[in-house]
Amino acid sequence: MSAVVLVGSQWGDEGKGKITDFLAEKADCVVRYQGGSNAGHTVEVASEKFMLHLIPSGILYPKTICIIGNGVVVDMGEVLTELKELQERGIDTSNLRISSRAQVVMPYHKEIDAIEDQCKKIGTTKRGIGPAYEDKISRTGFRICDLFDPGFKERFAQEMERKNLLLQKIYDAPGFEIEAIYAELMDQAARLQKYVADTSLLVNQAIKEGKKVLFEGAQGTLLDIDHGTYPYVTSSYPTSGGACIGAGVGPTNISRVIGVVKAYTTRVGEGPFPTELNDANGELLRSRGAEFGTTTGRARRCGWLDAVILRYAARINGLTDLAITKLDVLDTFATIKICVAYRYKGEILYEFPDNLGILQECVPEYIEMPGWQQDISQIEHYEDLPAAARNYIAKVEELCGVKQAIVAVGPKRTQTIVSDQLF
Repeated sequence: MSAVVLVGSQWGDEGKGKITDFLAEKADCVVRYQGGSNAGHTVEVASEKFMLHLIPSGILYPKTICIIGNGVVVDMGEVLTELKELQERGIDTSNLRISSRAQVVMPYHKEIDAIEDQCKKIGTTKRGIGPAYEDKISRTGFRICDLFDPGFKERFAQEMERKNLLLQKIYDAPGFEIEAIYAELMDQAARLQKYVADTSLLVNQAIKEGKKVLFEGAQGTLLDIDHGTYPYVTSSYPTSGGACIGAGVGPTNISRVIGVVKAYTTRVGEGPFPTELNDANGELLRSRGAEFGTTTGRARRCGWLDAVILRYAARINGLTDLAITKLDVLDTFATIKICVAYRYKGEILYEFPDNLGILQECVPEYIEMPGWQQDISQIEHYEDLPAAARNYIAKVEELCGVKQAIVAVGPKRTQTIVSDQLF
């Protein structure tokens, strides 16, 4: 059995798209198991760059089945846009499958998201993800299979009337014209129908047949609705346990869990960030790492690597391996710092606190390591990395208790060093 879960081990943006794309070459099936179009994965192949939000990164391999699982909230318009862009660039998309149980992001979800974020200041992408998950939990949402049900129009009209009332009376915003939205949904559903399937059945069959299945998470551990820096989190489960729920497989089917770790730390949006650098070093990390959101374009907040977070992510996810990305961004630094603990009101904390107020006041305790100050972007073998770079990686492994299997020294497929074959 070879079923591998790929999770972000920080606040997202760790480079999961690149690692997924790299591993997908050997995978028979790639499954996106949570989130929505609020995620953004960038994949670089030769001189081409692909920016994906909903379609799994494995779509670039025509023999790899790519699945959008039941745990994803699907903006059908976004899927159609991505399909069109891929097809125009010569990519075969017939290998895509979309769960019939996945919830649909409606136009009113986006409107409510944008209005509410003005008050909450969570820093959402305003793509309707939170409101779509709210409706899912409150059992007022619509699954893709519902759109093909004869009674859908009546249910939809009733819900639209309720949402229009909410928009007009509570948010002082205009509502939506029901017939126009219904017609748009029917058109989108008809165009996507050939991709819709019982994806839980497909995934379990693939595992049973001994095929290689890769589960691709969006966002990161610290954005998990339960285990993240609540309330500055996403509305789903980016952690490894979410793969089982969001794809419809049992936990006994998972063989390895890979934590994707950026060689430093970034965060988008609001919320505490102990190692954030508001200085020249932070700006250098941002410029060298091109730290601007794929989905929002917002500049990412940057800081030194936080091993407290990594230990927490290793525990929450049950990490078996690390995939360390963007190591090359650190090439120019003479000294590199790693946060090994937090200081809070004179007390040293080695474990990640659950209280946001405490985290906000935590001061990082750093160790310093010498940089390698040379270009590593063309190195192909781990033993050829500078000693200082290997020492840095060894320290990260020691601090979080997980060994690296992959080290990325650039954004392209070829700039990937493999120490341990994951498939």
